[in-house]
Amino acid sequence: MKLQADRPPGQNIVTAYGAGYIAVNGVRHSGNLLLMPQRLETDWAVGGFETLTEADFARLAQLGCDVLLLGTGSRQRFPQTVLLRPLIAANIGIEVMDSGAAARTYNVLTAEGRNVAAFLLQD
Repeated sequence: MKLQADRPPGQNIVTAYGAGYIAVNGVRHSGNLLLMPQRLETDWAVGGFETLTEADFARLAQLGCDVLLLGTGSRQRFPQTVLLRPLIAANIGIEVMDSGAAARTYNVLTAEGRNVAAFLLQD
């Protein structure tokens, strides 16, 4: 799906997504992404949803965001509560949804100037 959002200058925005890819600022990525308005990393959690560990979430807790959007691929899946402990300890809100919904929500929150991060998993 192609997204038509106004891109705030100098900020990362999801411009499209589909089976096996997410495009940020017009560049397609086929792996998992960590996305913030001023940061893009393509090497986060090389495996899929099933391979996520508490260490992955501890790393996410270090981002300094207010809200983390966890996109779990083509369908919504909830991580085990024990994995979320680092985010809870850091007072970071987490919303879990499929990656398409997380991408759309990320764009809206970024346009509002919110301190948001999106961790988008591919299937």
